[in-house]
This record gives sequence, C-alpha cells and structure tokens, in this order.
Amino acid sequence: MNRSIRPDAVLIQAVIAGALSFAHLHDLAAAAGQSGWKAWAYPVSVDLLLVAAWRRLRAGRDRSAWTWFAIALAASLGANVATAGLLDLSDVPAWLRILVAGWPALAFLGGTLLVHAPAPPNPEPDDEADPEVEVHRTDTLDPAAQPAAPAPELAPAPVEPPAVPPALLDHARSIADAHHSSTGQPITAEVLTTRLGLPAPTCQAIAAHLQLT
Repeated sequence: MNRSIRPDAVLIQAVIAGALSFAHLHDLAAAAGQSGWKAWAYPVSVDLLLVAAWRRLRAGRDRSAWTWFAIALAASLGANVATAGLLDLSDVPAWLRILVAGWPALAFLGGTLLVHAPAPPNPEPDDEADPEVEVHRTDTLDPAAQPAAPAPELAPAPVEPPAVPPALLDHARSIADAHHSSTGQPITAEVLTTRLGLPAPTCQAIAAHLQLT
C-alpha cells in the first residue's frame, strides 16, 4: 500500500537551517586553512557532538552533557556569525586558526565522555506518595478469626435431696435432738451416720434434710 508523503513545515525548516549551518562551518574551516575533505568533516563533527549531547540531556540530568552541548552550540553559532561579514575570511586571525585546528581533539574527547559516562540512576517510586498503593494493617484482626468470648457460667441449680420416709426422718431428728441436749452441740453428719447404722447414701440424704454438716 502506497503512503502519500506530505511535506512537514518543521522538517523542511530543520533541513534548510541544517544545510545553512553546515555550509557556514565548511566555509569557516576552509578559510582557517582546512582544505578538501577536511573542511567538510568539520560541520559533521560539530553537528554529531551537538546531537550526542542533546540525546544525553534527554536521558536524564547530566552536567557534562550541558557543557558539551554549549560547546557544540557555540561552535555552530560562531561559524554562522563569523561568515555573516563580521570576519574577513581571506585573513583569518591566528587564534581562530588555532581553535579550528584543535577542534577534532576537543570533539573526540567530548564524544567519548558522552558515550562512556554512566547512565543516571532511575528514581525509585515512592510508595507513600502513591494513592493507589494499598496499605495493609497488621494490627487489625478479622472478626471471623478472633476467638469467641467464653459463655457466662451459669450457677448450678439446687439439687433436691432424695426422698426419705417420714418415720426414718423423725427418728433421725430425735437422735439429733438428744445429742444436742446431752452435749450442747449440734450433731454432725458423721455422728448421725454412726448412730443410724444405715448405708451411706441414706444417711447423706437424711443429713441433707436436717441440714447437717
């Protein structure tokens, strides 16, 4: 499928500006004594250093990238201004010839430092500032997992003593009264059991009716 190519005004402007800057750098290098292919290599070197520094700046904060970006930009702008009639290209001063001659070493140093400089560390995400991070509290227990409260203890229902024949109960009461009359002390359950001579469960039932200890 063929795609139509539409002209982009920004792209066209960038191509024109790059071509003019490229030509100005070539003219300045040729005027400074660099002839042939060497004069054409200077604008390539300046533009490549400018692009490398800009890419390094976009990758993160890097002070050295700002330095080399400023150096490449100054070289490009200087060539554009110098070829605008402010400088006699037929008689270039010695200091400018020195700068042009020393540029390859400077550009090589800048490009090497930009390529081999360590990448800036990525900032770690801040969990405390992220509202989507869910915070789990360990001090809050699930109601379903909590132990149930113990049931209140109920008071035992009073146990009624087993039934005792009235005649036997009267006999035991008379023994208890006689003991109290002779000793002045109430009879105990143990003494009553001995006096009656009956099985222990029966004597305990009689003692319970008489409320003996």
